[in-house]
Amino acid sequence: MGEATQTESRRARRSPAGGPVRAVAVVLAVAALCCAAWAGFSWYGAAHDDTLGYAATRDEVRAAGEQAVQNLNTLDHRELDSGLDSWEESTTGDLRGQLRKGRAQFEKQIRRAKTVTSARILSSAVAELDERAGRAGMLIAVRTTVKAPEEKPATKQTRMRGELTRTGEGWKLSALEQVPVGYTATEPDERD
Repeated sequence: MGEATQTESRRARRSPAGGPVRAVAVVLAVAALCCAAWAGFSWYGAAHDDTLGYAATRDEVRAAGEQAVQNLNTLDHRELDSGLDSWEESTTGDLRGQLRKGRAQFEKQIRRAKTVTSARILSSAVAELDERAGRAGMLIAVRTTVKAPEEKPATKQTRMRGELTRTGEGWKLSALEQVPVGYTATEPDERD
């Protein structure tokens, strides 16, 4: 046997696992496997976390509440029927009943006054949410502008408290009241 062959034979006997390169490859493979397992468990945990479902419901309630309050504070005498229909579609329970009961009288007043009312939500927050009972409470700041013929538009900012109820058609406003205002800033925190 030649000297070169004997040297190779001795090297192979000293590193039975195939040398340091193979050992580093095994360590890297184990580390990659651990990282993949950790990422998989983290993803699964996040995907099945109840707080994500709760947050999604809260966002759904907030969007429905904002839209309902905006609908109830927007009305054009030229499109009165569709505006009042929108009011009813945004509400449920006693609030919807009150709107239906007073609809005819309200229509007469708006047609006579010929007003156009528009609303803009300034801010809102879900104050309480009971998913099991299907009830939620919100606080909403809204700016309402009323335009009457031959008069300057009148703008008013109000804070409201709304209650929402989950129905087969989604979250609907079931109560709405104006909240007394203590201290107010000179400039509201408006959305862009």
